[in-house]
Amino acid sequence: MVFSTKDLEYWKGEYPLLEDITKLQPVFWLNTNLKRIENLPELPVTMDDMMEAEQLWQRFIPFFEREFPETKKTNGIIESPLRKINSMKSALNETFYGDLYLKCDNELPIAGSIKARGGFYEILHHAEQLAMKNGLVDKNDNYEIFSDKKLRDFFSHYKIGVGSTGNLGLSIGIISARLGFNVSVYMSADAKQWKKDLLREKGAAVYEFAGDFGEAISAGRQRTLADPQAYFVDDEKSKHLFLGYSVAAFRLQKQLEERNIKVDKEHPLFVYLPCGVGGSPGGITFGLKQIFGNHVHCFFVEPTHSPSVLIGLLTGEKEKVCVQDFGIDNRTEADGLAVGRPSSFATSISEHLISGIYTVEDDDLYRLLALLEDQEGISIEPSSAAGLLGPELALKAGYLADGEIGTHIAWATGGSLIPAVDMEHFYKKGKELIHQASLSYQKI
Repeated sequence: MVFSTKDLEYWKGEYPLLEDITKLQPVFWLNTNLKRIENLPELPVTMDDMMEAEQLWQRFIPFFEREFPETKKTNGIIESPLRKINSMKSALNETFYGDLYLKCDNELPIAGSIKARGGFYEILHHAEQLAMKNGLVDKNDNYEIFSDKKLRDFFSHYKIGVGSTGNLGLSIGIISARLGFNVSVYMSADAKQWKKDLLREKGAAVYEFAGDFGEAISAGRQRTLADPQAYFVDDEKSKHLFLGYSVAAFRLQKQLEERNIKVDKEHPLFVYLPCGVGGSPGGITFGLKQIFGNHVHCFFVEPTHSPSVLIGLLTGEKEKVCVQDFGIDNRTEADGLAVGRPSSFATSISEHLISGIYTVEDDDLYRLLALLEDQEGISIEPSSAAGLLGPELALKAGYLADGEIGTHIAWATGGSLIPAVDMEHFYKKGKELIHQASLSYQKI
């Protein structure tokens, strides 16, 4: 869809917030389509689907323990710690009541980002289906068998394709190559060189494109689907990616229980999730809503230059429009969030589940990651820092009641695999920006 100047003026008249969005100003939007859990329409995924997804993860524990020794300390589970970061809260001068936590998916083993949840799950599901269809495995088997040469040789006759800005490509490439698949990753121009290099080192073929995520995924989809032996991981439409992310809710529930943190009407849970195409935050939001119902409130966070889900939900057009239609360039340092068009599958679910969306400027992401390093000794990539402003912005927007005591979780999405030299560059840039000016969220 291509809009004329007349079209844009019409949309701005219908949705005045678009004026600030198209001027690349940080905004905070409350979702008027949010529904209570008891009033939700029928969704294409269910709690039973989540439980089946968790059972698949459990079946593959022996495989992970054998192939990836770093998972032995978590008993073969791909999971990240939950850390209290109240020193960060104090440094930000945030005035909301309750504690601030960081869900450290930047520390997820093997792939070092939130994309390990969805990416690994989809490939494991595909591998299991292929092996079962060909009589090579049964669900009652010890899945350490997936490390055997026989299965690797079998999978070598099949191909995997994925389009990515970086982190999803890493997770798909790493797990697919380890299982024996021939894997191709189609990467957009904003993907970091070190991610491309690491993928090639792990055995994946990498194809680079001058355009953005939309071009990479379109080319990847077309080339992969032309081969009958190939399987395409479609970040814009995938149910299996979504379910892989949703299982995080079970794990977070356990971590909260271990800390004796209540989630109920008097003790609400607030979660702030960086958002690219919308699959990972959408899957996690769906899972949390299944478990905590109306007592959990989820917000997505997007860069001011890539507010694809925000525009899609605000206008109701969802995946039918992209940021470029509104004169926005989709250029951001938050490479994992550099997405111009939202997921058709995830966005149609999220429109009834999320409480709102806010946008952040790139410079603020650098300031936040530097401040987090100074206050908590935690290193993350720029896009991972997006959720840290959430509680204060929700308070300013009137979403949080004055004096309301809840638990707030900023979801860190990646960072542990970043080369030290790159991380040092991020930190220095953040420190320089801190000295130059305060955080831009004060404009909202």
